[in-house]
Amino acid sequence: MSIADIQTNKGQLQHQQEVSTANRFEFGKNWRRFLELLDEERISVATESLRTMLGVDTLEGKTFLDIGSGSGLFSLAARRLGAKVFSFDFDPDSVACGLELKKRYFSGDADWHIEHGSILDRDYILSLGKFDIIYSWGVLHHTGHMWEALENASLAVAESGKIFIAIYNDTGSQADRWKWIKKTYCRLPKPLKTPFAVFAILPDESKRIIRSVLDGDPLGYLRYWRHYRNDRGMDRWRDIIDWVGGYPYEYAGVTEIFDFFKAKGFQLKSIKSDGVGLGCNEFVFERSGEGVVTPSSKE
Repeated sequence: MSIADIQTNKGQLQHQQEVSTANRFEFGKNWRRFLELLDEERISVATESLRTMLGVDTLEGKTFLDIGSGSGLFSLAARRLGAKVFSFDFDPDSVACGLELKKRYFSGDADWHIEHGSILDRDYILSLGKFDIIYSWGVLHHTGHMWEALENASLAVAESGKIFIAIYNDTGSQADRWKWIKKTYCRLPKPLKTPFAVFAILPDESKRIIRSVLDGDPLGYLRYWRHYRNDRGMDRWRDIIDWVGGYPYEYAGVTEIFDFFKAKGFQLKSIKSDGVGLGCNEFVFERSGEGVVTPSSKE
């Protein structure tokens, strides 16, 4: 057995232990179900979101590190844009998702590598080298050690390279309450998880139903579910389960993230933070270059 195999087995055992002690949501199993719904429209939406935030038409000739690759959708999008892609995830089921997508769309491709790994393993990250693009959307706040994860992710950015991250917004007591909800979900017996998720999300969904009725379109809510797409190409129910069960759960304000990367010599190139509420603020930082953007939104 190789050193890499030993490290993989060790990481998988750690993941299993965290799940069994109700300290981790099984994101990968959720993503396996999502792959059943994946189609060209969703892939196109994901690809376009990469183009928009990174401000590029192509990633040809670029190296792309997908930290916490999840379903593998954005690794696939980056590969379609021409990048040489390296994907890793702490969840064995997520690794399997990436391998399945590679099999479907880039079978045998030498420019897309997928493996098990942890962003909290500093030595592992350093062993990967530097990348032109680091991508980690909605991942680092689920590690249980968000600031350490952000630190390690920054180590992999090449000179003049970019890091595209999304981190849950700090909304004070509201975020604290959702942290309790997520932890509770993970501790419940399996038969109670779905009813609890429905109960937890019911207030927000009720508002959407009422809005449809007041707009004179009571069937609008059903159409919203049937045709749901957000700018990351995800399925609505998969998003809900991912949100309600997503533990560990940490969060930070815009200024906290900005100051963290500024101190490390990064410049903010792009940001999406208006009206995100409990959702994710999105940032693209560059290790060097012109065009600094100063965050102006309220935390």
